[in-house]
Amino acid sequence: MNDGTVNKSRRRFLIGSTSAVGAAGAVGAAVPFVGSWQPSARALAAGGPITIDISRLEVGELLGPMPAWRGQPVFVMKRDDELLENLRSNTSHLADPASEKVDQQPDYAQNEFRSRKPEIMILVGLCTHLGCSPQLFAEVEPQDFDPEWKGGFFCPCHGSMFDLAGRVYSGVPAPDNMRVPPHYYVDDNIVVIGLDSAEVS
Repeated sequence: MNDGTVNKSRRRFLIGSTSAVGAAGAVGAAVPFVGSWQPSARALAAGGPITIDISRLEVGELLGPMPAWRGQPVFVMKRDDELLENLRSNTSHLADPASEKVDQQPDYAQNEFRSRKPEIMILVGLCTHLGCSPQLFAEVEPQDFDPEWKGGFFCPCHGSMFDLAGRVYSGVPAPDNMRVPPHYYVDDNIVVIGLDSAEVS
């Protein structure tokens, strides 16, 4: 029999339950919406910048583990005065020693060392012939593939050769110098690959 009295405990329970279900629904709807603001893995692979620490970089050795940018390996190496002098003085065997094909490096890397800092080499680690990954032979000593080797990269797939600035040798299958990615230094030990500066327009 309904005597007109109100069960306040039941009312509070129903109001609380309804509010909880509504709040959960709102959160469920908001999570995908907010998540859509974040770049997807595909977007990051398409060109998101990466930050690397080069404080332990040794002369003549590639940074490891090897970083990747846009799904491509990035070669980072420290060069000493001897290696820099070889880059400066040994250019007659190169197809594009002055890096005249301007789309292969940013303006600040269109120099004899193809870098922002002469002692640090940063290259996309792919041969410009068919996209293989060349091997580093940093020592200045005769090799089977070149008895007058001055240090650089050799692609065993088809025999393309590059110096330690990524400049391609004349007469090999690769048509262009290895690419220098955009980059800038946060400080002496930290470099960002994928952007020319910290300012993004």
